[in-house]
Amino acid sequence: MGNQAVRLPDSAIAGSANGNGTANGNGNASARKFGVFDLDLRAGELRRNGVKIKLQEQPFLLLAQLLERPGEVITREDLQRRLWPADTFVDFDHSLNAAIRRLRDALGDSAENPTFVETVARRGYRFLAPVTVVPPNGHGPLAVPPLATQSATPRFRRWWIAAVTGIVLVLLGLVLGFHLARRQATQPLRVTRLTANPVDDPTRTAAISRDGRYLAFSDDTGFYLRQIDTGETHSIAMPGDQLATSIAWLPDSAHMVVSLAESSHESSLWEISALGGKVRKLIDEGSRAVVSPDGQMIAFIAGKPIHQRIFLAPVTGDQPRELAGQDGDVFGDLAWSPDGKRLAYTTAKLTYGYGAKGMVAVVDVSNPSIVRSVSPTVVLSVYGLEAPLAWASDGRILYSLSEPRPRQADSNLWSIRLNERLQPEHAPIRLTNDQGAVVGVSVSADSQRIVYIKGVPQPDVYVGRLDSSGVLSEPERLTLDDHQDLPFDWTADGKNIIFMSDRTGTFDIYKQSIDQTVPELLVSGMEHSTDPRLSPDGSRLLYLVTPGWADTNTDVALMSVPLDGGASHQIAKSKWINNDQCSRAPASVCIYSTITDTGLTFYTFDPITGTGVQVLQLKNDLPQMYNWTLSPDGTTLAIAKGKLEAMSEPTIRLVSLKGAPDRWLTVAGWAGISSIDWAADSKSIWAATSGEKENALLQIDLNGKVRPVWHPRKIRVGWAIPSRDGKLLALHVDSRSANVWMLEK
Repeated sequence: MGNQAVRLPDSAIAGSANGNGTANGNGNASARKFGVFDLDLRAGELRRNGVKIKLQEQPFLLLAQLLERPGEVITREDLQRRLWPADTFVDFDHSLNAAIRRLRDALGDSAENPTFVETVARRGYRFLAPVTVVPPNGHGPLAVPPLATQSATPRFRRWWIAAVTGIVLVLLGLVLGFHLARRQATQPLRVTRLTANPVDDPTRTAAISRDGRYLAFSDDTGFYLRQIDTGETHSIAMPGDQLATSIAWLPDSAHMVVSLAESSHESSLWEISALGGKVRKLIDEGSRAVVSPDGQMIAFIAGKPIHQRIFLAPVTGDQPRELAGQDGDVFGDLAWSPDGKRLAYTTAKLTYGYGAKGMVAVVDVSNPSIVRSVSPTVVLSVYGLEAPLAWASDGRILYSLSEPRPRQADSNLWSIRLNERLQPEHAPIRLTNDQGAVVGVSVSADSQRIVYIKGVPQPDVYVGRLDSSGVLSEPERLTLDDHQDLPFDWTADGKNIIFMSDRTGTFDIYKQSIDQTVPELLVSGMEHSTDPRLSPDGSRLLYLVTPGWADTNTDVALMSVPLDGGASHQIAKSKWINNDQCSRAPASVCIYSTITDTGLTFYTFDPITGTGVQVLQLKNDLPQMYNWTLSPDGTTLAIAKGKLEAMSEPTIRLVSLKGAPDRWLTVAGWAGISSIDWAADSKSIWAATSGEKENALLQIDLNGKVRPVWHPRKIRVGWAIPSRDGKLLALHVDSRSANVWMLEK
């Protein structure tokens, strides 16, 4: 298993290039240090800052070989001889490439801009970072030479070495400038932690002042101003019961434009002084405002999430004018160019896949009278690009990219410099490489200090018990690992929850007893296995296989496998199957839905053969906004719209599969609902609200009566899956920590 320690043979611990049974002349030293990593060869463990990193056997052995001879090129053939004995029959090239990829993932390294493992074309690999050996006598680490040395150089080779030395020096002179420039570009910045908020109180937003002296930040307890160099902090009162969702400093480093929002209400823009005093509302509706370098204009985003637009206005807030956007756009952050003539923004089209190609677009705002007619220029387009964005005065665009698996929950800061024609001057440069997702970034006016927020999301499975009157006990966490765990069903006996988890790097399917701490693997593979549901009689597991999160042209397969073990087989396939559910015996109805750019279509299917017919089609230009659930008695589809947007009175459509007229339930008193699932008796619906501050789990009966069942504190409930007897709920619950960090030259 990937999370177990790798036990190395003694020969791997003691052996080295010098052939004397010692590790680079340091006896039986079995520990290596490089950067923030420690490698213990005897224990078979890799740790980063003291935290054990999951690494499979072949990548671990590969790392051990590279650390024997840091700075040297180790050929692929040499690695083959050392790691795969002659009697081992494998596809060597594929296996080595896979091991290198997994090793880089574990180290957070990049093949394009390596910090640790460099690919030497057509030859092999070289370990770049300094390595120290920790000897067993405890007298402190010893540096491993950058190149392994021989005990004596044969005399007949010395003339050859002298002859080529001059050539080498010439070549070194030719490439010295290149290497110095590369080293300067990749030189690590000093990292300082600026906040220390606990898991139950994440930092919501933060920004550094233009002069680089102050950090303004907000969390659930209030709004604060901190002097960065001294740590002195004081609070600033906000009007009413409002929370800051974005902060933008004016050039004087004394005033800010802050987006404030009450629970379930649209945010508005306010001018706030760092010195205290009266606050002033600028614009009734707006968020993520940024102030131009001269302090005269503000740009901001307004509108429902799928109907947003970018606006420009004087810093006084008068007469905002629409700049960009159309329905379906999802906007991230905004950033002014250093000269104030252009505005950049991150954006992506809402898709029905699980990912999207993010873009950094730039629009010319030098002539305000024609800004709406100017088409944006896309300067960066890449899968994994996220919302955070800043434009430094030295010309660098700062942005965030998600990491490849198995670090898919992490993202890090990158930079790229644009010329006057908005073309990149160099390849992207990585700025950070640590755990968590970047959720915000800002930069001082001199570009010397970069402040960013790192959040660590933690989706988990919780379990709650319902008494005879429908009161829910305080739910308890079931999954105790630090990966994404999402529940979808129960076994028929109500003893195990079936959920999907990305703990191996891809989403696989597990079951776990409610009185156990370790799950049992049910389905795994190289592709994502998601949305696990049981057949009506509980004997078969149905699930989706998604080759790529972001490619909506990829076929999604609906699979069926016996729950007690056996071969899986495909029962349906479509360009994008987005959900599947079955009734519960004695009912025998199963339905899946497919989603396209124009609508949502529902089909029945058999859990073994997959044959079925179309039963419903919804025409809509944003079908990805819908959530649906099939009643356990197999008679009714419940369909709700509004996963991402707040609504004054969200509604649930009840579609009868028996031919009765449709019905509508109005969820009065709540701004929006993000998910729906039927109760076990088919007489009510569980719904999670979309409010950020007052998220709640509701029970809605078929007359539209709403009863709040759970108000989680400091965490959010995503959905609720009842056991077949209705006595237990499996809950998808999100928690998050987030703190502010600073990069400094």
